[in-house]
Amino acid sequence: MLLFLDVDGTLIPFGSQRPYPLYEAPRTLPGPPAHPLLARVDPTLGTRLRRLAKLGCELVWATTWLDDANSALAPWLGLPQLRLVDWPDEDAEPWLGKRAPHWKTRPLVAWAAGRAFVWVDDEITDVDRAYVAAHHPSPALLHRVDHRHGLTDHDFTVLEEWIAGGGRRKAPPAAP
Repeated sequence: MLLFLDVDGTLIPFGSQRPYPLYEAPRTLPGPPAHPLLARVDPTLGTRLRRLAKLGCELVWATTWLDDANSALAPWLGLPQLRLVDWPDEDAEPWLGKRAPHWKTRPLVAWAAGRAFVWVDDEITDVDRAYVAAHHPSPALLHRVDHRHGLTDHDFTVLEEWIAGGGRRKAPPAAP
């Protein structure tokens, strides 16, 4: 199972009226000075993400940060170098209008190559869910994160239950 992980709005919250907490680097980081937005990333998210990996999913960067996700974010979070989705050229994808799936959706379905996956992003819509349901043969959870908060305890609970269940959500409790 794959876990496609976005960065902006998912790990780095933005767009809220309130000030964001700022975090210190959790360890001495190698390389050049850290990206200025890293201070908004809670380093404890790395522990939570590693726990998801231990449940049986491979973490994959699905972000426009590309290699910067591995050089800046992975060390901050205490993650190993992750594979990353190589996005197609903008001109390679025809514009399908406002009712089309997000530009990441089709490449992620292709990248998954039939494997079950979770996609964590702040821009997922029902159009994306419908596209994946129609074009992907395996279980897929498209989990939208509130960009004002980034990943929360509730988000991790949903992800952990889905991954631990092998791609199935727990049935809702029966009505009394």
